[in-house]
Amino acid sequence: MVDVREHIVAGCRGEVRVREWTRPRPRYVVLLVHGYGEHIGRYEEPAGVLVGHGAAVFGPDHLGHGRSAGERVLIEDFEEVVGDLHTVAELARGAYPGVPVVVVGHSMGGLVAARYAQRYGGELAALVLSGPVIGAWELPGRLLALDEIPDTPISPAALSRDPAVGAAYAADPLVWHGPMKRPTVEAFARTLETVAGARDLGGLPLLWLHGDDDRLVPLAGSRVGVEKLSGGRHTERIYRGARHEVFHETDRAEVFADLTRFLDEVLGGPEG
Repeated sequence: MVDVREHIVAGCRGEVRVREWTRPRPRYVVLLVHGYGEHIGRYEEPAGVLVGHGAAVFGPDHLGHGRSAGERVLIEDFEEVVGDLHTVAELARGAYPGVPVVVVGHSMGGLVAARYAQRYGGELAALVLSGPVIGAWELPGRLLALDEIPDTPISPAALSRDPAVGAAYAADPLVWHGPMKRPTVEAFARTLETVAGARDLGGLPLLWLHGDDDRLVPLAGSRVGVEKLSGGRHTERIYRGARHEVFHETDRAEVFADLTRFLDEVLGGPEG
């Protein structure tokens, strides 16, 4: 069983709760960045895979999410979330000085991770984006055109072909099941523009993972953002029939194998 520790750090707008999946003498550190409305506790399985591969893994509950401070799902400025993630990175570097750092971001966490790499890419060994909210994501524009944002929460069935994943999500009290909030949608729109308008990541290795049946963050829109962010110098793995959460999909063993193979290539070979 993986040893788990809990930390509290001072975020931009209050306490940020951080989970650490520990590893003695890790080969690398992963900053695991969760998506909208959820929390880092949903990432036990991918964290365990990464620990088994040689990583120590750190993941915060973002502002307004999980057990961290703030009004639920209210994010007025994603630059603050990026700043909080950098505080977590400093915690990880203090625990494991000199160890390479990789950021793995899913969905909204992909947007945060992409912006983090633009701001702090010189401190990273690699970036991994899963179903990332970057590029031509149309939802913010559609919602902001309405007088009132409708109360239409994320459908659990859109997450994975595994019905147990949707059932656990629907029953999870730390998951937000209400409507999006206008300031958060406005922040999404601004940050999508910021990421698109900034320079690409140069030579930073980037792996893009996406399901081709992702109805929450469609593949084609993310491709626009990934290609701009990477300058066309990325590795991609597209999973036939997979929905939004490839780390929770029925073919996740293949996803984890692709992830660890990429990290071996970047970091110079498997442990031992």
